[in-house]
Amino acid sequence: MQRLDRYLSEAGVESRRKLKEIIRSGRVTVNGEICAVPEQKIDEQTAVVALDGQVIGRGDERIVLMMHKPAGCVTAATDDRYPTVMKYLPPEYKRLMPIGRLDLETEGLLLFTNDGDLAHRLLSPKRGVEKCYYAEHAGTADEEDVAAFAQGCVLKDGTKCLPAVLEPMGEGKSLVRVREGKYHQVRRMLASRNKPVSYLRRIAEGCLELGDLPVTMTRKLTDEEIEQLESVNFDEKFFKEN
Repeated sequence: MQRLDRYLSEAGVESRRKLKEIIRSGRVTVNGEICAVPEQKIDEQTAVVALDGQVIGRGDERIVLMMHKPAGCVTAATDDRYPTVMKYLPPEYKRLMPIGRLDLETEGLLLFTNDGDLAHRLLSPKRGVEKCYYAEHAGTADEEDVAAFAQGCVLKDGTKCLPAVLEPMGEGKSLVRVREGKYHQVRRMLASRNKPVSYLRRIAEGCLELGDLPVTMTRKLTDEEIEQLESVNFDEKFFKEN
């Protein structure tokens, strides 16, 4: 265990004196929660420490990791009820933070990074990064369902979604492409069309595809893949029209 201010000092962020002021101002988070106590003890092997959203390591290279998240775990650093995705990260990557989240029973592509700026860009609604899901559900999607998704589904609580793409794949199977990330959105969109989901897997995000990466396994993205992620831009015409 190590003091938070000492950890940041050894990472070369600032002097210990300046760091006390920075921490007390609420600019530092530990495992996603604001920590305003410079003397707070942290586990330097597992804690994810960020300043103004930027994960702080000790001279580490920028890393982006893809995981095939299994069902039955939550996207969080810690949880009192369920195992978390951190359980499946190799020990050398325990400092990375997830980019966005997949719910407890959803499988598929989940990214982790130590680059807070990249995480922010990918999560920003203004970027509109497309995510593609494979869904198994009750019934068979038809042209009316496709049209409802294209117009923007109205969820059962009255929430209006941005236009999305529904691609029927036969009885009880569809692909869904969305550009936003409301709570349980894909499940709720299909439920609004009376097609409750029994299985959901994210298979693509931006330029990345999950491919044949086995469940629970991870792989490090190449520099080229990271550059492609950085260059993903939203469809300006799409957002102006909607």
